[in-house]
Amino acid sequence: MTPDKNSSANLQTVKTYHEETKHHYHRYANALGYLDWNSQPDPFRRFIGAELIKLSLSQTADTPRYDDLFTPVKILPAELSCLSIGQFLENSLAISAWKQLGVSKWALRVNPSSGNLHPTEGYVILPAVEGLSDKPGVFHYAPLEHGLEKRAVFAKEIWEHLPEHIFFVGLSSIHWREAWKYGERAFRYCQHDVGHAYMALDISARMLGWKMNLVSSTGDEKLAQLLGLNRKDEFKEQEGEYPELLAIVNTKPQDQKIIVESFDKFIDGVVTGQWFGKANLLSTYHQEWDVIEVVHQAALKPESLHLEIKSQSAAPDVSEEESVLTSRQIVQQRRSAVDMDGQTFMSKKQFFKILGQVNAGFEGIPWNSKIDLCFFVHRVTGLEAGIYMLVRNMMDAQEKLYKSLQPDFKWEIPSGCPAGLKFYRLKEGDFIDISKSVSCGQNIAGDGAFSLAMMAEYDQSLEEFGAWFYKRLFWEAGMIGQVFYLEAEAIGLSATGIGCYFDDAVHELLGIKGSAFQDLYHFTVGKALTDDRLTTLPAY
Repeated sequence: MTPDKNSSANLQTVKTYHEETKHHYHRYANALGYLDWNSQPDPFRRFIGAELIKLSLSQTADTPRYDDLFTPVKILPAELSCLSIGQFLENSLAISAWKQLGVSKWALRVNPSSGNLHPTEGYVILPAVEGLSDKPGVFHYAPLEHGLEKRAVFAKEIWEHLPEHIFFVGLSSIHWREAWKYGERAFRYCQHDVGHAYMALDISARMLGWKMNLVSSTGDEKLAQLLGLNRKDEFKEQEGEYPELLAIVNTKPQDQKIIVESFDKFIDGVVTGQWFGKANLLSTYHQEWDVIEVVHQAALKPESLHLEIKSQSAAPDVSEEESVLTSRQIVQQRRSAVDMDGQTFMSKKQFFKILGQVNAGFEGIPWNSKIDLCFFVHRVTGLEAGIYMLVRNMMDAQEKLYKSLQPDFKWEIPSGCPAGLKFYRLKEGDFIDISKSVSCGQNIAGDGAFSLAMMAEYDQSLEEFGAWFYKRLFWEAGMIGQVFYLEAEAIGLSATGIGCYFDDAVHELLGIKGSAFQDLYHFTVGKALTDDRLTTLPAY
């Protein structure tokens, strides 16, 4: 990895941003404080002048069972084709439904987003695929039309060092879409959304029998070149897209290892290809949030030496509590709950199945899990209400947490806890009101079966990797959140992410001093209340 000459300064910038964008009981992070509807950004990016290739919608709901996606059961890999690419994107980044209230109408997507604002844009870099292009190319996904916009094509020989059965997925963020509502804290939420989108893509790849891995080597400058995001004259001022991540999809996952020593040359070849289109205007007015640009620059990832992906075959131990729904049904019906009924219980068996899934870690990411989960258990049959901790972090995390948390916490393993699950009761009692209070007073945090705070091993992670790892902590939180969404749907419940919470109030509740651990995201699972005033319309 290329040394970061400003690593200390960047690290301080990131830490300062994190502190200054915390919500507190006496003040919230800086934002407008109201919604300027006249400047609301267009939720759909298009590249004017780029050819749009419509993708086919799936004609069948015959997809693997949801639980089979996480077991050693063999799913026959689909061939890389125009049809399978369409299925891959339809079950990850596409529109899942439209909602209507009176004259107002808005889209919901398979991948969730803070405030349904969708700052995340998706790209695929493909070899020549019949029905798409007779040359390799860079394509932007247009969810409104369920199509691919041809942003660039390049010579076939540029792909000659890459296998024909792989392709790449790139994600970017448009910070303005999120900052329009959330102000300075928007950078955090953009990273949550990247994590959600990554896991949505990972799940969709599994449905096709494919394997997706995060590429750890490519720096943000190279990624911007690969996706065409550095072509400033093709984007409107103040509406730029910022590089986030690159993933590789292996459509023949029996190939366990992919090494490309000349990946930089591949990127250079893409850059010199033929590019098409200019980004559409998203807003007529923009509010500047300078601190977002500052933290973005500080958190840019430097380059590593070469591209290396190692597939892993480990799978979590899933309990006998299985879903009867197909994977497509679950990902397409996923919704972010707005309200919960405050009375529905889940079984302990269902609860531990969910914990087993989020505890498994994510084999497609190149770092050990950095986030542990603090649960406020409200309504789980057979499990005493109280505060619990799931330790899913590094081997020494439990000892660090034990030393960091309140000294009177019990650290008891509850009865019925599956072997191998590091799940501990810290304190029994009714924490419904407290869980609401620390989640900015939102009732939904106490009206579900449980809510939780995602506690990241913060200082050590940033010191070990650098300021660029700040974003990855939020990505991991978003990935975990996506698993909660899908697991909730699988048992007939719902979930929602909670980005508004009082960071330091949670730390104080747990006894955490300093910044060894930091609260990065809240979540809740329970029985959603439906709004009968809303009409649901088909996605396409």
